[in-house]
Amino acid sequence: MKVLFCTSEALPFAASGGLGDVAGSLPQALRQRLIGCRIVMPMYEDIPQELRDNMRFITSLSVPVSWRRQYCGVFEARHGGVIYYLLDNQYYFKRKGLYGHYDDAERFSFLSRAALEMLPYIDFKPDIIHCNDWQTALVPIYYSLFYANNDWYQGIKTLFTIHNIQYQGKYGMELLEDVLGLPEYDTSIVEFDGCVNLMKGAIETANRVSTVSPTYAQEILDPWFSHGLDPILKERQWKLSGILNGIDVENYNPETDPNLYANYSADDLSGKAENKRALQERLGLEQNPEIPLIGMVTRLVSHKGLDLVKEAMDQLMREENVQFVVLGSGDWEYESFFKSMQEKYPGRFCACFGFVPELSRKIYAGADMFLMPSKSEPCGLSQMIALRYGTVPIVRETGGLKDSISDSGDGKGNGFTFQTYDSQDMLGAVRRAIAGYWNEEGGWKVLMKRAMECDNSWGKSANEYIRLYRAMLKE
Repeated sequence: MKVLFCTSEALPFAASGGLGDVAGSLPQALRQRLIGCRIVMPMYEDIPQELRDNMRFITSLSVPVSWRRQYCGVFEARHGGVIYYLLDNQYYFKRKGLYGHYDDAERFSFLSRAALEMLPYIDFKPDIIHCNDWQTALVPIYYSLFYANNDWYQGIKTLFTIHNIQYQGKYGMELLEDVLGLPEYDTSIVEFDGCVNLMKGAIETANRVSTVSPTYAQEILDPWFSHGLDPILKERQWKLSGILNGIDVENYNPETDPNLYANYSADDLSGKAENKRALQERLGLEQNPEIPLIGMVTRLVSHKGLDLVKEAMDQLMREENVQFVVLGSGDWEYESFFKSMQEKYPGRFCACFGFVPELSRKIYAGADMFLMPSKSEPCGLSQMIALRYGTVPIVRETGGLKDSISDSGDGKGNGFTFQTYDSQDMLGAVRRAIAGYWNEEGGWKVLMKRAMECDNSWGKSANEYIRLYRAMLKE
């Protein structure tokens, strides 16, 4: 079986979030299971020179972008045994930043068309083209309109994965012909709610649609989560499924992670105590191994549940003997709040702002508990990383959080959960975790060990995708 993984970002070349992690890890896991998976993505200006030095020019071609034709250079690179095709066009991609440009619709229209056009040139005909988020939503649309009946392309199946339904690729109808190159008589494929909606078009035209957790696949059928697309998804519910993302367990490994103050394992947890002590010292917290330390590593935006944290934080810090550390950046409202908490509770509360990868690892390893009270969370990786480092997650039951964390109240779970989007419900889960931490019978160490032994590797996810690919090929 041959798969072309079409994405706007992938590690190690360029990444801005979870999609880059997925695109860098899932194809490797597929390859280890003898699936011939290759990746196609843009040749961004941001790609480091040392990675460019190992690329090989393959060919060039002329790509139709509506009424014009644009140069596309195809470069090949290999990483982790996987072949990457990086598509070069300096007009579209020789600029800083991956997204947020005025002509993103045209840039990713070019990417989608070029990914299809290059296939005969590189003599690679995939059985499945696996597309991801709105930036490659035009791939199944273009394939169904312009390629499906071409002899060379016949028989290819398309899978479209929704990583976050909030970002749908919405544009004005004036882009239809002049930018996207879609004929007027096919307007209905992408038209939705008075505008162009690329995700809607991909949902209509792809053979199958997946998302990044089973619970999120159900949630996006509900208007509360769907950002307007629930009627489209309900009509095509038969083609929708959810597969939980994984994490790179070699990268996130407390036994070998060079960012930690001390390495440790599920069988020898002694190093975790040193990570907590050193983290307390670095952050100016009271160096007391007995006080439970709660951590958050998050974007400071509302859908991460920070409204609940704002409502409950004063009560938590007044009534419980805990320490709290948060690392992240985002909305001024939340940064200001966390600064005020640090001033109000010196030695107990620390707010760190920005994207600091090495400090995030130290928090994962040094904290006792990890709080994720998200309003919505398609999959979430932080709770899986926390498990890997023996830091017990406290999460709201939504999306991938519900699929990966089960409440330990039954003596079998790997964390603490709450259901309703309510600050007191969250506070109740935090207090149950604190009570478990103070349990003198040693149950907390059993819970830490159970957390570290959870299997959130990409292997499980890859097997699920292979089952989905095989089902698609039988249809």
